[in-house]
Amino acid sequence: MTTSKSHLNILWVQVWVLAAVQGAITLSWLIYNIYLPQLLTQFSFPASLAVGLVLVENALGAVLEPVMGGLSDQARRWVGTRFPFISVGMILASALFIAIPCVVSLIPPTTVMRSLLPIVLVAWALAMTIFRSPVMCLLGMYSKPAQLPLTASFVTLTGGVIGAFKPISYKFILSLGPVYTFAIGSFVMLGAAAVFRLVNPPEVPVDRHQAETVKLPLEKLALILGTGFGVAWGIRFLMDVLGKVLKTQLNTDNIDMQMVWIGIAIAIASIPAGIFAVKIGNSQAMLCGICAIIPSLLIMISLGAQIPLIVLIVASFSLIVNGAIPFALGQVPQRWAGLGIGMYFGGFALAMSLFGVIFPQLQVITPFFGAVGGGLAFLLAGICIAISGISETQRNAEV
Repeated sequence: MTTSKSHLNILWVQVWVLAAVQGAITLSWLIYNIYLPQLLTQFSFPASLAVGLVLVENALGAVLEPVMGGLSDQARRWVGTRFPFISVGMILASALFIAIPCVVSLIPPTTVMRSLLPIVLVAWALAMTIFRSPVMCLLGMYSKPAQLPLTASFVTLTGGVIGAFKPISYKFILSLGPVYTFAIGSFVMLGAAAVFRLVNPPEVPVDRHQAETVKLPLEKLALILGTGFGVAWGIRFLMDVLGKVLKTQLNTDNIDMQMVWIGIAIAIASIPAGIFAVKIGNSQAMLCGICAIIPSLLIMISLGAQIPLIVLIVASFSLIVNGAIPFALGQVPQRWAGLGIGMYFGGFALAMSLFGVIFPQLQVITPFFGAVGGGLAFLLAGICIAISGISETQRNAEV
C-alpha cells in the first residue's frame, strides 16, 4: 500500500515526456560531436579546432547554466512560469541545429564567410544552455522530494541508452549525411518541446512576498558546484581508465562493443539505483556509490576489468549519476530550483573545460594516474555531499 501511494505522488506522463526531452538533448549532442570535425574540415578549418570549440562551449556553459537557471527562477516568480525559457530555448536550439549543416552546404567558404560556421556552432551550444536547467528543475514538480531519485532514474535511463551507442554509431550517423541527420535531431527536439508544452501542468503561483524572504543559499550552491565538478572529473578519468584497461586485457584497440554494453548496463542500472536511493536516502546512496567506486578504480588497475568488478563499478556509477539532479534539487528551496540545477551543470561544464586544458593529451595518462585522479575527483564530490548532509542536520537540530 505504501508503494502504491508513493507512485500516486509521481506524475508519470510528465516524467516520461521529460525523459524524452533528455533523450532529444543527448541525441543532439551525439550528432554534433560526431559531425563537428567533418563540418570544420569541409569549411576549410582544421579538425583540431573542434577541441578548442568544445572547450569554449564548456567554459561558456559553466557561466550560462547557473545564469539561465536563476533567470528562470525569476521568471517563475514574476510571470508564474519558467516555460518561456524552455520554449524559446528549445525552438532556438532546433533552428540553429538545422542551420549548422545549411551553412556548410549552401555558403561558400570564403575568407569573410568562414567565420560564420564557428559563430553558429557556439550559438547553438549556448541555446542549449537556455533551457536545460529550467526544464530539468521541473522534475521537482512531478514528484514528491522522497521519490525524486526514482523519477530521475527514467530520465537517466533515456539519456544513458542513447549515449551508450556513441562508440558504434559513428559510421551509421555519418552515412546519413549532415543535412538529413541534423534535420532529424532538430525535428526530434521540436517534437519533444511540443509534447512537453501540452503535458506540463500549470505551475503553482509563487507568493512574491514569501519568495523575497528566501535567502540565496550560497553555501549550498557552492557544494552543488563542487559536486558537479568532482563527478565530471571522476567520470572522465573512470571511462579513460576502463577503456585502457580493457584494451590491454583484451589485447585489442577496438573495444567499442564492450563500451556499448557497459553504457547500456549503466543506463539500465539507474532504475534499481533510484529504488535503492528512495529507500535509504539519495545523499546516502550517492555516498555509498562513491565509497564503492574509489577502491574499485584502484583495484581495477591491479587485477584488470573482471566481471564482478565491472558490475560493482556499474552499480556504483549509477548511484552517483542518477542522484545528481535529486541532490541539487534537495539542497535549495523551490524558489531557487533552477539555479541549483544550473550550478550542478555549471560545475560539470567547468570541470570538462578545465580538464581539456590541463590534460590536452589524455592518451599519455597512465591507468594508475587516471585511477588516482578519478578517486580524488569522486572524493571531492563525496566531501561536498557529506558536508551538505551535516549542515542540513545541524539546521534541523537548531529548528
